[in-house]
Amino acid sequence: MQIVDPDNPIPKYLQISTWLKELIETGSYKVGEKLPAETKLALRCNVNRNTLRQALAELVSSGLLRKEKGLGTFVASPQSTPFKHKLDHITSYNANLSDAGMNSDVKVLHKGIETASEMVAQKLFLRKLEQVVAVRRLIYGDDIALIYEETYLPRQTFSNILNMDLTGSMYQIYSEVYLIKLARSGQSIQAVNLAPEIASLFGLQSGAAGLYMESITYNQNNMPIEVLCSYFRGDKSVFEVELGQLQAPVQYP
Repeated sequence: MQIVDPDNPIPKYLQISTWLKELIETGSYKVGEKLPAETKLALRCNVNRNTLRQALAELVSSGLLRKEKGLGTFVASPQSTPFKHKLDHITSYNANLSDAGMNSDVKVLHKGIETASEMVAQKLFLRKLEQVVAVRRLIYGDDIALIYEETYLPRQTFSNILNMDLTGSMYQIYSEVYLIKLARSGQSIQAVNLAPEIASLFGLQSGAAGLYMESITYNQNNMPIEVLCSYFRGDKSVFEVELGQLQAPVQYP
């Protein structure tokens, strides 16, 4: 069987990645199984190792394969339907994952007090160089890292939150422990190429496609109480927004 057709205008590495993807999806290579050595795969495809590595990198970036240093390349997971994030009301990612029937888990990477960046200070209505509570977490769905988030809170209000269990819903803590009514949240979303340190948390290559969402949550007095910076895997995330009815245009006399 000829895997790479030199007369095909499709780049060779994409022909190889398509072939490998079909083998994985049909079960020829199963989840957790190690692929043959790069030299053997390159010989099988009749290409050089650089082309073969480019094909593997394509599948690693999509989350289908994972590389383990010194061990080789393994099948990470079958292609799955991207997880939908509904943007119709304030809710935690943990709750969204549970509602989607996925097992959620949270790993707290860092929590502490630090000086607010200019952006965070401005959005929380703080003075320059004022300190904030910072919490950085990695959120998993069915054992796959899906979301990396950075939460920034006014220190004066939330200083003792660092002594609490932060692996659950932060919004639940705000509401039930601090008795804060979460009135509204403003959000902005943009496509990004993930920086090396964030891509590595997802097991992806630097520059992999991602989505960045910045959220500011306000209390009942219209004061900002949280800045949330979230990074999502681009290959496993979809945002779903429900809109109201079309408003009639304003009629001028």
